[in-house]
Amino acid sequence: MRVERAPLEGVLLFVPTPHRDDRGLFTRTFDAAVAAEHGLDASVFVQDSQSRSRQGTIRGMHGRSGRGEAKLVRCARGAIHDVLVDIRPGSPTFGRGHAVVLDDESFVTLYVPPGFLHGFQALTGQTDVCYRIDREHDPAEDLAVRYDDPQLKIEWPLPVSAVSTRDLSAGSWTDLLDTLAR
Repeated sequence: MRVERAPLEGVLLFVPTPHRDDRGLFTRTFDAAVAAEHGLDASVFVQDSQSRSRQGTIRGMHGRSGRGEAKLVRCARGAIHDVLVDIRPGSPTFGRGHAVVLDDESFVTLYVPPGFLHGFQALTGQTDVCYRIDREHDPAEDLAVRYDDPQLKIEWPLPVSAVSTRDLSAGSWTDLLDTLAR
């Protein structure tokens, strides 16, 4: 397994080496020792979650206030267009976004440090996304920016087929900046 640094400070991609043969394949999707070599303590991840989405669905853009949350994200079935936006005041990459495709062929796991908005669009008919999160969910800390906010300029690759009511009612980037300034 190799680790690549994304262009947003602190974001990592864990890239496994699938072993394929006539039976199918085997791959290690996470290795605590490799994570530790890159400063991550695997024991802090306390919650695993999974979502299932149909093609074109967008989930996000979500974040957490307070200490934020770190997460490991991978696509167990299908493929997603995964998007991050740095919301850490004082960060050299504050306000910048980055997108990566996660899929069930490469098995790449994305490490998202605290202080990011995160969202994705399902690229395939049925898409399962797995999240390993370092904090229990506290709804009072939820942050969200609308997926199509003109200031974020996120380019979603497919027509949007579904978005939750919660995500449709999310605030703007300007609203988030006001919240972070408080």
